[in-house]
Amino acid sequence: MRTTITVNGEARALDLDPRTTLLDALREHLRLVGTKKGCDHGQCGACTVLVNGVRINACLSLAAMHDGDAVTTIEGIGAADRLHPMQAAFLERDAFQCGYCTPGQICSALGMLQEVADGWPSQASPDIAGPVTLSDDEIRERMSGNICRCSAYPQIVAAIRDAAKALA
Repeated sequence: MRTTITVNGEARALDLDPRTTLLDALREHLRLVGTKKGCDHGQCGACTVLVNGVRINACLSLAAMHDGDAVTTIEGIGAADRLHPMQAAFLERDAFQCGYCTPGQICSALGMLQEVADGWPSQASPDIAGPVTLSDDEIRERMSGNICRCSAYPQIVAAIRDAAKALA
């Protein structure tokens, strides 16, 4: 099946088996290995990417579903000589140990900040009708789909808080 996906700003035409997940298309066909395969069941968040600005688990989504969509992976966020503020905050706060979950954490955090900017409430939001305040509880709730086996959660929350201020 022919599928065209814009990945990190570049249109990529792919001939794929219709059963190919977006994660496998990125890793195996496009060789963008920053997005990680963790559980392959949508439980860990290691495969989180942004599709049209919204965070999704790439392991749970078929590539064919994203024909014409814009996908942003960790490779499309900043560069080694020009880090995105979220990447810089993760480094500054030492918000990783082994680093396996970090690409998914960063993509998820960026999607989460957009959800907050758009006024989407979460389970932790005290008032679903009012503006969302980005408290540590709010960050923890919104990032609960991203698991860190090394337990760097306090540093991850601090990094997201710092990046949110830098991006405001």
